[in-house]
Amino acid sequence: MPGAEGTWATSYHAPVFVDEVVRVLAGARRVLDGTLGGGGHAAALLARGGSVDAVDRDPDAVASASARLAGAAAAGRFRAYAGNFAQLDAVAPLRDIHYDGVLLDLGLSSHQIDATDRGFSFRPGARLDMRMEGPGSPQRDATEWLADATETELADAFRSYGDEPRSARLAREVVRRRAREPFTTSDDLVRAIRGALGARTGPGDFARLFQAVRIAVNDELGALATALPELRDRLHPGGHFVVISYHSGEDRLVKDAFREWSRSCTCPPRQPRCTCGGRALGALEHRRPLVPGPDEVLRNPRARSAKLRTWRRAA
Repeated sequence: MPGAEGTWATSYHAPVFVDEVVRVLAGARRVLDGTLGGGGHAAALLARGGSVDAVDRDPDAVASASARLAGAAAAGRFRAYAGNFAQLDAVAPLRDIHYDGVLLDLGLSSHQIDATDRGFSFRPGARLDMRMEGPGSPQRDATEWLADATETELADAFRSYGDEPRSARLAREVVRRRAREPFTTSDDLVRAIRGALGARTGPGDFARLFQAVRIAVNDELGALATALPELRDRLHPGGHFVVISYHSGEDRLVKDAFREWSRSCTCPPRQPRCTCGGRALGALEHRRPLVPGPDEVLRNPRARSAKLRTWRRAA
């Protein structure tokens, strides 16, 4: 297996919304990139000046991006650490630091999808793993989650994270099959999906339902819900919070948080006069999310479901 830098370099794809991210954060002297990935956004932000602190749950990503951006690191403008953006205080060098901009580019990196040994894809024979931290992580992997989750937990994940209307049927099929033999490879999960939903299921169905397992294994929505207010409080007055999401559940959490923080009045909706004296924490930069144009989707098909939202903390 090649080293971390090699695996990431061979599967590098340009990140989504690079120009938009640079435009929004153009005036930021210090930015937190909470999802470093291949380092594409960090590289673009460093190119326009300022400094970037970055974290990523995947140690391979940190190693590769650190090598790629070694010049900026040597100049003291780039620092990268293995860590979870939802547990930023656990990264000692970043504890209590505030920023002019915060960026989250959620979901998976191209490398994680392309690397068979990471277990995120439904390629034949791939071991079911799906841990963001990688195979060396102590957290339970997809094999263990599929073995331990109750039928109700399975159904909830397939419905909420995979938009599957027949989630209960699929959950029953998983429970039935695991009683005979554990799920260990992508083929086991694909067979369960076809057994429950029919032989005509294809790549689109597999992608949705593998995604559901991945989100559950990594508690991605729970981590995001925890992180949003904590990262907001890391912003200097006037700082920008930029989030790129790819899943409807992620986007809903971001949309609701940004809207709530932008409200100045917290009185009951039918109260005729405001008595709370509330003050908005900040404001939305645009009411609707930005979506990729056709040229960007053509260059990078994985961008097709991306949505970018921006919020600015009050000065």
